[in-house]
Amino acid sequence: MSEIHRAVPGLQEKFSTAILDVTQDRGDWIVTVAKDAIIPVLAFLKSECAFDMLTDVTAVDWLGVKADRFMMVYQLTSVKNKDRIRVKAPVSESECKIESATQVFGSANWLEREVYDLFGIDFAKHPDLRRILMPADWVGHPLRKDYPVQGPDREPYRGRVS
Repeated sequence: MSEIHRAVPGLQEKFSTAILDVTQDRGDWIVTVAKDAIIPVLAFLKSECAFDMLTDVTAVDWLGVKADRFMMVYQLTSVKNKDRIRVKAPVSESECKIESATQVFGSANWLEREVYDLFGIDFAKHPDLRRILMPADWVGHPLRKDYPVQGPDREPYRGRVS
């Protein structure tokens, strides 16, 4: 590992009980926190560490691999310091909900709607949580690992009809 990221010591001091893991992958620092701490952590990174841009919000489905099925992933950028940090938070299938980051970063709005639409993760306090890519009457969430490959209630593709 290279030298510790500038934001990590402050995070470890302020959120010691909420930090689940700190690691580095391909030069990027990744901090995994308890989902209940996601808003205070993001707010701290924005106000105290100058991470002024939320560039991405996505999720990973770990069906059958990890105890908490989903992992929320937030990619933050500091324009001033020219660096990035990734924050992750596990979300269980039984309580498939996390607080919306829109209260800290307005740019989370459509990104969270996409995660809701494709993974089915609910965002508490989101100002307009509804589907964004799939039709409003679509059944299920297509990026879940247990989603039927052919889609819900669809006949399997049998090739070109001549």
